[in-house]
Amino acid sequence: MTAERQGSGMRPGSRIWLAVAAACLCVFLFAPAAEARAKSHAGAGKPQLTSIVVDAETGQVVSESNADAPHYPASLTKMMTLYLIFDALEKHRIRLETEFTVSAHAASMSPTKLGLQAGETIAVRDIILGLVTQSANDAAVVAAEGLAGSEEAFAARMSAKAHALGMTRTHFNNASGLPDPDQVTTARDLATLARALYRDFPREYANFATQEFMFRGIVYTNHNHLMERFAGMDGIKTGYIRASGFNLAASAVRDNRRLIGVVMGGESSRARDNRMAELLNAGFSQGSGDQIAALAYATDAAENRSFNERAARVLRHLSPVGSAEAAVPQTRKPVRSGQSEGDSWGIQVGAFSQRAGATRAAQEALAALPWAKGKSVEVLAPNQAEKSRFYRARIVGFTAKEAERACQTLRQKRAACNIVNPGTVRFAQR
Repeated sequence: MTAERQGSGMRPGSRIWLAVAAACLCVFLFAPAAEARAKSHAGAGKPQLTSIVVDAETGQVVSESNADAPHYPASLTKMMTLYLIFDALEKHRIRLETEFTVSAHAASMSPTKLGLQAGETIAVRDIILGLVTQSANDAAVVAAEGLAGSEEAFAARMSAKAHALGMTRTHFNNASGLPDPDQVTTARDLATLARALYRDFPREYANFATQEFMFRGIVYTNHNHLMERFAGMDGIKTGYIRASGFNLAASAVRDNRRLIGVVMGGESSRARDNRMAELLNAGFSQGSGDQIAALAYATDAAENRSFNERAARVLRHLSPVGSAEAAVPQTRKPVRSGQSEGDSWGIQVGAFSQRAGATRAAQEALAALPWAKGKSVEVLAPNQAEKSRFYRARIVGFTAKEAERACQTLRQKRAACNIVNPGTVRFAQR
C-alpha cells in the first residue's frame, strides 16, 4: 500500500460517495452559469429572429425586436475585423499595399475563402475586398495575424474595441466568425459597430459597396444581394453559420437620411433580405426632422478642401452604391491583338445613382492628377438592360501605363480606381 493511500484514512466506498457528492456540488454551483451560457448560444435549437434599425447620424432607435438577445455573429464578425484594419490604415501602421504572409493556420480555414496558400503573401487592399465580397475566412485570419501576431491576440483586441465602442454584450474569439460557442453578440451591438464604421472611416466605408472583386483571375461577387434591389443600400455585411441562421447588417440612404439595420436568425437568405427591406422601408417612411443639403457636390465656399475631404462628402451624401467596378483594384490586362500601348485606356473612379455626382467625382479625381491635364472626363450612362442603374465616372485618354499610374496615385489617396481597357471606353458619354 502506498503512503498516499495510507494517509487517506478512508475506505474505498467512502471515497466513491465523496466523489459523488463533489460532482453534485459542482452541478449545483455551475448549473446556473451553464444554463445562462446555453441560452446565450443560438445553436440551442432554432435561432431566434432579432432585429434593430437605427438612424446612422443620431443613433436613435427606429424599430427593434429582441435586439438584446444573445446571438452568434457568424461572418458579421468581420465587421470588427475590418474596423481594426481601417483603424491601422488611418494610424499609418499599414498601407493598402502592405503585404501580409499567409500562415498554415490561415490557409487551413474552411470556406468561404480565397484559397490562399501557406507562405504566399496578400496585400491589405485585397484582404479588405476579399472580406467584403467573399467573406473570406482565410483572409480574415491573415489580417489578424498580420496586425496582432496571432488570431488569439487579435480576438482580444476585437473584444476590447467592442467594449470601448459600447458593445457591452459582445465577445470575440476569432476573426472570421467561424463557429465558436463563446463568440456572441446582439443586434443592438452590431448596429453600434455598423454606425462606428460609417462614422469613423467614411473613406474606407466605400469598400462595402463593392459588388464584385477580381482576385487572381477569379471574380468574387458580394454576398449581400439585397444591394442589387434595394434603392440606396451600400453595405454592410452578411453572415451565416448553421447555429446562427442568416444574418445581415445593412445601411441605406434615401433623401439624405441614412438608416442602419441588423437582422439575425433568418430562416433563409431571402427571408432575411425581405425582412430587412421591410424594416428599412418602414423606417424611411417615418421620415426625419433633419433637412440635409440635397447634394454633396453643391457649391462650397471652402474651395481649398483637400481631395480626400471632398471624397468623404461624396460617400456621405451621394452614396455611390452597388457598383461592381467602383472599388475594385485590378491590374492591367494584357494588350490584345490589334491594340497598342497608345490605345485609349481609361480609369473609373466611382458609380453613382445621379449623373451630377458621377461627373463631379470624375472632375475631382482629374484635379488630383495634375500631370493628366488634357484627359477627358466622361460618364457612362446605365444600360437599359442593367438591373441597377448607375452612372460610372471615368477619365479617358490614357495610355496603359498612364492608367496604371493614375490609379496608383488615387489609391494612395484611398480613392476608388479601376482600369478600363480599350474597347469599353468608347461607350462612355460626355
